[in-house]
Amino acid sequence: MKKLFLLLTVFAISTVVHAQSTFPNKPITLVVPYPVGGSNDVFARLIAKNLGEALKVSVVVDNRPGASGSTGTIQVSKSAPDGYTLLAVSSSMTTNVAIQTKSSFDPVTGLTAIAMLAKGPFIVAVNNDFPAKNPAELIALLKANPGKFNYASSGTGSSNQFATELLKAMSGTFAVHIPYRGMGPATTDLIGGQTQILLASGPSLLPQVRNGRIRAIGITSLNPSPIAPELIPVSTVIPGYEFELWWGILGPAGMPTDIVNLLNREINKILASPEIKATLLREGAEASPESPAQFANRLSGDIARWRSVAKRQNITAE
Repeated sequence: MKKLFLLLTVFAISTVVHAQSTFPNKPITLVVPYPVGGSNDVFARLIAKNLGEALKVSVVVDNRPGASGSTGTIQVSKSAPDGYTLLAVSSSMTTNVAIQTKSSFDPVTGLTAIAMLAKGPFIVAVNNDFPAKNPAELIALLKANPGKFNYASSGTGSSNQFATELLKAMSGTFAVHIPYRGMGPATTDLIGGQTQILLASGPSLLPQVRNGRIRAIGITSLNPSPIAPELIPVSTVIPGYEFELWWGILGPAGMPTDIVNLLNREINKILASPEIKATLLREGAEASPESPAQFANRLSGDIARWRSVAKRQNITAE
């Protein structure tokens, strides 16, 4: 009996080792927990195409939207940790988690960090009639007029809200939050003057800036960004202020280290391509490769940071 058990154990181990050593030998599914067309989807398809070519297997993008990204994320967390089911996410996952009182999984222990793809700052935009022309004038105006001005966001608990509430907290200012259902109506009301301030991604706002419908007065990266190098960082007025979206690839918890490292290496090679860098830049992001450990630290650190901001600024789920 002992001999049989030993044989079965050896067979099971050798099967796992063989599976890992031949990875990948079938198509990989890259789940995007958001609808087609958004930045998560665009970046996932860009990586999927190039990763498939590098690994010589199909990498199929599967959009599974629902519950602010939770539906697809939970499905991946319950998948086999064999590297054949992956997840494309953005930092909005960390702000969502920060305001959830209950969750069916822990995003840190329930997922494996594989590779960071890119990061991109927000543009600080204002209505054309708003007097501030740069971050210093914005902060001075908000300090002199607490509660007089409104800022828009794409919804309660959104990255827009967190970026602006962090600015308020670090500058000791106050503006009224007006949440909208998406960037479209938020931008429309900024143009119309119902709100005065909106922090959002370059692709969301720069087209409206270029056609003169709104003004860009700053950027939320710590240093000047190639996304819009002419814009002054808010950090020049609020030392240490920084808000950047990021995008990355995760997998189920318990993935073999060699598969994680293989995927990380191949993705980082893709990100080093001048063509890929240029494509990401056009989408308002910079290629930002990290090791799995660095990406895992970023994930857990961001969740802790946004939970602290949510508590301080009273940001709660709808």
